[in-house]
Amino acid sequence: MSLSVIILAAGQGTRMKSDLPKVLHPISGLPMLHYAIRAAQALSDDITVVLYHQADRIKDAITASFEGIAFKIQDHSNYPGTGGAVMDIETDHDRILVLNGDMPLVTAEALEPLVNSDADIVMSVFDLENPSGYGRVVVENGEVQAIVEEKDCTEEQKRIKTVNAGVYVFRKEIMERYLPLLSNENAQAEYYLTDIVKMARDEGRHIIPVWVEEEAFKGVNSRFDLAHAEEIMQNRIKERWMRAGVTMHLPRTIYIDSRATFHGDCTLDNGVTIHGETIITSSHIRSHTVVEEADIRHSSCGPMARIRPGSILEDTHIGNFVEVKKSHLKGVKAGHLSYLGDAEIGEGTNIGAGTITCNYDGVKKYKTKIGKNVFVGSDTQLVAPVTIEDNVMIAAGTTVTDDVGEGSLAISRTPQKIVANFFHRFFKTGKR
Repeated sequence: MSLSVIILAAGQGTRMKSDLPKVLHPISGLPMLHYAIRAAQALSDDITVVLYHQADRIKDAITASFEGIAFKIQDHSNYPGTGGAVMDIETDHDRILVLNGDMPLVTAEALEPLVNSDADIVMSVFDLENPSGYGRVVVENGEVQAIVEEKDCTEEQKRIKTVNAGVYVFRKEIMERYLPLLSNENAQAEYYLTDIVKMARDEGRHIIPVWVEEEAFKGVNSRFDLAHAEEIMQNRIKERWMRAGVTMHLPRTIYIDSRATFHGDCTLDNGVTIHGETIITSSHIRSHTVVEEADIRHSSCGPMARIRPGSILEDTHIGNFVEVKKSHLKGVKAGHLSYLGDAEIGEGTNIGAGTITCNYDGVKKYKTKIGKNVFVGSDTQLVAPVTIEDNVMIAAGTTVTDDVGEGSLAISRTPQKIVANFFHRFFKTGKR
């Protein structure tokens, strides 16, 4: 498509009350700016992101995830405002979409009605029962006559319910002609992109409004807006996966990262949390289990388990209060109350309650390798680095510090001592 995109991400976002740049605040696992870039990439091969506040930090975050994005640092001291943001940007195509980086809910599909028009200027609008806080759009006979920022509105203009959604498509020659004519003689002493509309209108240019859904063009300016956008994004994510065949019990209680994927017949119980690039295949994640950056195949986890980054579970059952970190378990049962970190565990192995891999010595982390058909008794400590070969039994309460060969029994216990009548002597019950 012959379209260039300019994404505005230069604002300070003071209403977020945060040291983190506004456009880097995450929504369903990704900075909100990522969603605007994704939508732009579906429409264009020429994308420029305009930066100013914490520019290097934002640029680093974007270049870590995207290639081919151009950046422009706004001359904010001399040319503040949305008009100043788009000055002196070279674009490859004759039509330019101007998009906001704080619109994480926008999609390529929502933008298509704007980019498919051939008007000189196309602008997004929607009607609000209470338009307070928005710029008003004056529309007559299907044409935009003016856009007025609320701070500059007359009382009559404040009664207009059609508001500016903040996304525009300009012909390149429109921007080249009118950007040099912008003035900052207004209440904020800023250069408004919206003033181009008035100048173009005065010269008889063709300017049309396109009514859009408010949800898709919702801007995020505060923590409240962020939470609301998160809810909408979560609903979208969960609807998508339920329509793809994932069963969710009480889906409103479930959190799913936008990067997570599901394959086959999966079930998520209430209270499940899934973070990062998790892959779940034909598995059941039970109530209040947390999964982070893991690969779970044909397995069940929980309730109340935690599967941490780098874990791969295949044909495995992980029970309640079991934590797995950076481990590969295949055909394993770990029913409850265990920690398995930096481990490889083979098929048919049973991990007893209270078992832990002692994988960290305070300086380095080490690996535990457990073979097939190993029975690990309750309250076992496996002090890494250690290898347990196939067909081994580890007695309950054992601390394993050396490798255990195939077919062996490992047992390490303090001899039991019984002192007769100690209870009665200690509490002076009278019985001796």
